[in-house]
Amino acid sequence: PSTARNSISSPIITRNSSYGRSPYSRRLSDFSTADFVHSMDGSYANYRHEKLPFKAQASSFWRLAKMNSPEWAYALVGSVGSIACGFISALFAYVLSAVLSVYYSPDHAYMRREIAKYCYVLIGVSSSALIFNTLQHFFWDVVGENLTKRVREKMLAAVLRNEMGWFDLEENESARIAARLAQDANNVRSAIGDRISVIMQNSALMLVASLTGFVLQWRLALLLLAVFPIVVAATVLQKMFMKGFSGDLEAAHAKSTQLAAEAVANVRTVAAFNSEAKIVGLFSANLETPLKRCFWKGQIAGSGFGVAQFLLYASYALGLWYASWLVKHGISDFSKTIRVFMILMVSANGAAETLTLAPDFIKGGQAMQSVFDLLDRKTEIEPDDHDTTPVPDRLRGDVELKHIDFTYPSRPDTLIFRDLSLRARAGKTLALVGPSGCGKSSVIALVQRFYEPASGRVLIDGKDIRKYNLKTLRKHIAMVPQEPCLFGDTVYENIAYGLESATEAEIIEAATLANAHKFISGLPDGYKTWVGERGVQLSGGQRQRIAIARAFLKKAEIMLLDEATSALDAESERCVQEALDKACSGRTTIVVAHRLATIRHANVIAVIDDGKVVEQGSHSHLLNHFPDGCYARMIQLQRFTPMQPIGMVSGSSSSAHIKGADKES
Repeated sequence: PSTARNSISSPIITRNSSYGRSPYSRRLSDFSTADFVHSMDGSYANYRHEKLPFKAQASSFWRLAKMNSPEWAYALVGSVGSIACGFISALFAYVLSAVLSVYYSPDHAYMRREIAKYCYVLIGVSSSALIFNTLQHFFWDVVGENLTKRVREKMLAAVLRNEMGWFDLEENESARIAARLAQDANNVRSAIGDRISVIMQNSALMLVASLTGFVLQWRLALLLLAVFPIVVAATVLQKMFMKGFSGDLEAAHAKSTQLAAEAVANVRTVAAFNSEAKIVGLFSANLETPLKRCFWKGQIAGSGFGVAQFLLYASYALGLWYASWLVKHGISDFSKTIRVFMILMVSANGAAETLTLAPDFIKGGQAMQSVFDLLDRKTEIEPDDHDTTPVPDRLRGDVELKHIDFTYPSRPDTLIFRDLSLRARAGKTLALVGPSGCGKSSVIALVQRFYEPASGRVLIDGKDIRKYNLKTLRKHIAMVPQEPCLFGDTVYENIAYGLESATEAEIIEAATLANAHKFISGLPDGYKTWVGERGVQLSGGQRQRIAIARAFLKKAEIMLLDEATSALDAESERCVQEALDKACSGRTTIVVAHRLATIRHANVIAVIDDGKVVEQGSHSHLLNHFPDGCYARMIQLQRFTPMQPIGMVSGSSSSAHIKGADKES
């Protein structure tokens, strides 16, 4: 989906805030275009500045060249165009200087003949330039664009292959990842594609100019080559001062740009709290620093530019003085000296242009290393490990967590579970309740193998899930998160993410089962309605029902519901709960719930607190045997009444309590 390119998200990556390092952790699905704009100035700017060894850069370069091997023929044609353009630039300078010398001839007839001849030559040169410039830029652009596409595809595939713990680390925040995907590929393309063609062109120009200069008048050529470094350095300094100054301004404005982006992205909040004046004040304050820096930076840049101009024109003056001395003493004539001077000065500009590309090559080298650091990283949880066992076509759906100790990789000192044991029997419903932050959603994450426990095992049908091929295992698990994740695409495509081979009839059936078909049919374009970035065109309840339809479409043996009805109003909740009751019938269902009315008829209710199961049993068992227990207190707080007619599918239940009852096996 087109918008999905701007809002990078995946069902594999999406996770509840309790999975990460804090409730304020950001997901890739939370990333928007506004974030991307200021992340380029902010997050990426400090990403990688260390100087890489030449060997590492050379190795990365050859790996990229191999990656670009399908376009080697294009690169060869583009190289021919680049070299030819270098020859043409030297020839153009030679012809112009020859025309200039002809104008000094006292013979008007000779002048007309020579000018006519050189006009035809210039027409031929310009025609050749048209052809070879087209070859150069077209074919090198093909090489560069294909390299960019290939690098981005491989980087995104490598990102999505990583385990969830990798995304929880600060250096792997969504804005930084998105910046790397954009910037690294562009920097690599800039260094490998665009810059190489310029270097080849300027190298050909300097070679032809030097040979021509020595053939025509070696003395003047020798002097001009002696001052060549000064001319090149002066030209480079001019370009660097002009380019560097604007770059500093962009960096200095990064904070104010970020503030403006946030203000626009949250314009409703700004308007609701009448904060326009405050935002403008903060914006003005952030502009003070660039203003102060601009003053003294301008002085330095102006002085440096002036010195560079002086060196450049002084070198020109020296060359012209020596040329006149040679003509005066009869060592050379005006025609030869002016040709040598023009050709070598043009080549000096080419050399200067090549040297100004050095920062781009440094960036490209760093970007290459960054790209291969990402591509070469071996994920700790390989989703498609060929040494594992493929999951059978059908699972019974028996899920068990045995003696689990667990901490998040980003918070290794915070123990989430201590010797936690749970079991959801095949075809039954296990409800998880407890205070916020107790780890209910972490159980869901462990069942999906988003994380590895520090000790203990997660079993499905009696087999450790680490022995299953994870990619095939997840086909048998359907998930409805608390915060529905929709892509910037149509309603139809968002539901179809649940099953790649789904037919239209199956999608409509899933939507009907989720009580979503009626509202979808009422949308302007029905199932073809564009939902907007992250589904902003729909209400929270509508987004949730589409997410539920996506899960139903999967027809998985194991259903994981993490506050699946939390975003719905009372009427929508009733409709969806009825749909969940029907859809989960006969399936193993693990439900995370704060609204206890929704899990009243669950086969087993497990109360989690302080990293362990403190109560476990059916609704009636917990109330009858532990009237003063955690579950009873939560019900009392929610003013739950036995007459409320909402719940999961009922069934035979076995109950237990860690404090005294027999533990369910």
